[in-house]
Amino acid sequence: MPSFKISHRYYLIINRIEHGVYPTFEDILEAVQDDGISDRTLRRSISELRDFGIEITYSEKYGGYYIDKGNSPDFDEVIQYLEIINSAGLLVDSLSDSKESLKYISIDTGGGLKGVEHLKPLLRAVRKSNKIKFTHYNFHKEEEKDITLKPYLLKEYQNRWYVVGLFPGGNNLITFGIERISNLKVLPETFSRDDSLDPKALFENAIGLVHSQHEPQKVVLSFTHAQGKYARTLPWHHSQKVIIDNKSEYRVSLFVSPNYELVQQILKHGETVKVLEPKWLKDEVKALLTRALAQY
Repeated sequence: MPSFKISHRYYLIINRIEHGVYPTFEDILEAVQDDGISDRTLRRSISELRDFGIEITYSEKYGGYYIDKGNSPDFDEVIQYLEIINSAGLLVDSLSDSKESLKYISIDTGGGLKGVEHLKPLLRAVRKSNKIKFTHYNFHKEEEKDITLKPYLLKEYQNRWYVVGLFPGGNNLITFGIERISNLKVLPETFSRDDSLDPKALFENAIGLVHSQHEPQKVVLSFTHAQGKYARTLPWHHSQKVIIDNKSEYRVSLFVSPNYELVQQILKHGETVKVLEPKWLKDEVKALLTRALAQY
């Protein structure tokens, strides 16, 4: 994972190419001139971006550079990562100005940053296919257990990070929150990845981290007008499509595999959201709300 300064440079390079019309090498160099980099460093940075999967190509016809998105399958994810790092630069600049800045910054202390020191070695293990060993704390059993894992993927969800992988000899992908990991060791022993397993696809039709036994299907939700404003700016899933948007209702459809976390999301929003489809999910949520009401 590149440092902030290098990530910021990557961001500037991509941003210049994306928002320019076949910019020349000199145009790109000018965009990163504040970093004081040389021609050689810029060429190396472009090469490194290609290693990231961003296919930066020179067009002989137009005499400039462009990004071949057709051959850059991870383009959106890389851009999202670099945008997060670039935005973080605003915080870095503020803090470097003066400790006075801390008076104007409020940070949630809910534990979202716990375990982030593991991200770098975990990413290295995933990329190099090294087995890992760590101690994991189980909240439900209130006990610690030593785990050996073949790591396949790092996943972020609701400001927390998780490592997804296989137990040696296992076939089912398992997820561990890194905030509950200690004594992490990247082992020298490597493993062969199972090409039939696609952990990203596993989460493609899911909300959150819990795998569902249900097939992906259409889920229709009706929000109140007020709550719809939030659902519009913070969609529940990338498949979310608007069906109705007026002063009385904000109705959307999702294509997901209904799971525990979807139900929890619905329950969390109380009277501001209603399940319209499928009927079995509507009945399940209704039964849960009825049992909840019986508690009072």
